[in-house]
Amino acid sequence: MVTTARLRHLGPNWYAAVMGTAIVGSAGAALPSHVRHLCAALWALSLLLLLALLAARALHWAHHRDQARQHLLDPATAPFHGCTAMALLAVGGGALSAGRYWIGTRAAVALDTVLFSAGTALGLAAAVAVPYLMVTRHRPTLADATPVWLLPLVAPMVSAALGPALVPHLPPGQSRGTLLLGCLALFGLSLLATLLMLPLLLARLVLHGPLPLALTPALFLVLGPLGQSTTATGAIADLAPGVVPAPYDRGLAVFAVLYGVPVMGFALLWLAFAAAQLVRARRRGMRFSPTWWGLTFPVGTCVTGAASLARHTGLAVYAGLAAGLYALLLLAWAAAATGTVRGLLSGVLLPAPPPARGALPAARVRTRSGAVR
Repeated sequence: MVTTARLRHLGPNWYAAVMGTAIVGSAGAALPSHVRHLCAALWALSLLLLLALLAARALHWAHHRDQARQHLLDPATAPFHGCTAMALLAVGGGALSAGRYWIGTRAAVALDTVLFSAGTALGLAAAVAVPYLMVTRHRPTLADATPVWLLPLVAPMVSAALGPALVPHLPPGQSRGTLLLGCLALFGLSLLATLLMLPLLLARLVLHGPLPLALTPALFLVLGPLGQSTTATGAIADLAPGVVPAPYDRGLAVFAVLYGVPVMGFALLWLAFAAAQLVRARRRGMRFSPTWWGLTFPVGTCVTGAASLARHTGLAVYAGLAAGLYALLLLAWAAAATGTVRGLLSGVLLPAPPPARGALPAARVRTRSGAVR
C-alpha cells in the first residue's frame, strides 16, 4: 500500500528519463566510430526503465485514477503524455540501431515493430487530444506558453525518423512504399504543427521574459523537432532508392540536404540561446528537477541529425559536430541521471505519503528505569 501511495505523484513526465537514456545509445550508434557494447548496454538500461515505468504507471492508473485524470486536465502536465509515445519509439528504434548487437536482428525487428506501432498510435492520439484539451478545457494564456507544449507535436516526428529503419524488413512493393511515404506524411504533420507553435513560444519569451528557473532546461526541447526532422529526412532519403520510383528517390536525397543544412544551422543558434539561459538560471540558484531530462533527448536528435548530414554531404565538419554534440549529450545525461537517483533516494522526487490522520508521531521516551521506548 505504501508503494502504490508513493506512486500517486508519478506523472507522464518520467518517460523523459527513458527517452534520454535510449537516445544516448542510439546517437552513439549513429557515429562512425561507436562503441557497440556501450551503446547496447545503454539501450538495455532504457528498456529496463521503460518496463519498470510502464508497470508503475499501470499501478498509478489502477490506484490513483483521480490523479491520472487530473494529469490530463492539468495544462502543465497534459503535454507530457507525448513522452509516453516517444519513450516507446526511442526504445524500439534503439533496438535496431544498438540493441541488435546483444539480442540479434530478428528479435530487434520484432521488438521495434511492436513499440513503433504502439508509439506511433499513441503519438498521433496525443497530437490530437492534447491540443484539443488546450482549446476546450485548459484555455491557457500567452504567459502560460512553454516549450513543453511541443511534446505531443514532436511525437509523430520521432516516428518519421525511426520508421524507415523497418522498411528493409518488410516485403518488397506496396508495404515498403506505404511505410516510407507514411513516415514522410508524419514528418509533414509534425513539422507544420511545430511551425505553428514556435512563434507562440518566442512571443512568450520576448513579451513576458525568461521562464521560471526550474523550467529553463525545457528551452532545449525546441531542439527536438529541429534535430529529429533533419534525422527523418536523411533516413527517408537513405531508404528511398528501390522503394520510391525515380526521380523522387533522388529528389528526397536532395531535399534531405537542402532542408537539413539550414535547419541544423538554426538548431545551433537555438542551442547557444538556450545554453545562455541555462547559465543565467544556474547563477540565480536553479536546482535539479526532472526538467533536466530536457537536456538529453533533444540534443541527441541533433547528434543523429548532424550524423545524417555527414553521410549525405561527405563533409567532415558535420561528423565533428555530431561527435561534439554527443560529448555534450553524455554530460547532460550524467547530470540528469545523477540528480534523479539522488532525488529518488532522498524521497524528494517521489515523496512518501503523509501519515494517516490521527496517527501520533513516533517518540523516544526515557522511563524511570532508564530504558528508551
